[in-house]
Amino acid sequence: MNNFTDLQSQPPLLEVNNLETAFEIDGEWHNAVDNVSFQVKPKQVIGVVGESGCGKSVMSLSIMKLLPKGIGKIRNGDIKFNGINLEKLNDKEMNKVRGKDIAMIFQEPMTSLNPVFTIGFQLSESLHNHFNISKKDARKKVIHLLDKVGISRPEKVVDEYPHQLSGGMRQRVMIAMAIACEPKLLIADEPTTALDVTVQAQILELLQELQTTNDMSIILITHDLGVVAESCHEVIVMYAGEVVEQTDVVTLFESPKHPYTQLLMQSIPRMDQEEEVLASIEGIVPSLKNMPRQGCKFVDRCPKAMDECRSITPQLRESSPGHGVKCLLYETSWEQEGMKAK
Repeated sequence: MNNFTDLQSQPPLLEVNNLETAFEIDGEWHNAVDNVSFQVKPKQVIGVVGESGCGKSVMSLSIMKLLPKGIGKIRNGDIKFNGINLEKLNDKEMNKVRGKDIAMIFQEPMTSLNPVFTIGFQLSESLHNHFNISKKDARKKVIHLLDKVGISRPEKVVDEYPHQLSGGMRQRVMIAMAIACEPKLLIADEPTTALDVTVQAQILELLQELQTTNDMSIILITHDLGVVAESCHEVIVMYAGEVVEQTDVVTLFESPKHPYTQLLMQSIPRMDQEEEVLASIEGIVPSLKNMPRQGCKFVDRCPKAMDECRSITPQLRESSPGHGVKCLLYETSWEQEGMKAK
């Protein structure tokens, strides 16, 4: 893992500024990602954590410009990659970036791989899209990629179909597909979902190895804070489409500030403690249609909620240098804002 201080001094590879992504429901647009901003530096691994429905995957699809047309759109903000505003690129221009400079590992490998085409055909497709390469050379490259991601007998697997592979092998194929063109940024959307613990560890070890050898930046989307602790430099905690806490991984685990982050930490099983009942967070993430219009979106589930939390919308502010928190408990001016609201 690279030194965090060294990474902070580098110019960003990816800049996301005030991103708002919305979906149309019953004729109205509702934000699934709301005013999200962050940066990814070269060779940096950023962890994005939060419950299902917090906007993590929608944020990644926004970066890739893979939102469903007609019902999903970016309403505000910009996404810059190497200084280029991706929002201004047309489909043809974006196709040159997607897969080559920015790649993505999707959540479920079985539904991401086409069941009627061989592994070799699907892997070589991206090579043919981005490089002038012969079928013979593409096949050699595919076999090398399969071997690189730890698949045994790659020369056989290249001619097999997705249903002939285990879940772990399919996930390795998805990783091979994502790194085929040696992207500068890899978005891994819960790459260990539905895999057993042993295979999860192997996949994460593989991603760490590839990140080091390929000098690649990674946005790692996960529910697992243990994965974040082992793999990431910086962490973004999302709730209801917003960033509620953001800092380096050491600070987050040593001093979590937001009540939501604290509850997530408490829900992690501890090997050094005997607990009959695992801690949980009461309630669920509000749906897009029922999202609060003002105040804190976590207020109904927060054990530290105050009356002001329903009327004053908190802002993401630094509670200490490099540690952003979106909570009235850490805002010095919330009382004055409350006076103005009244």
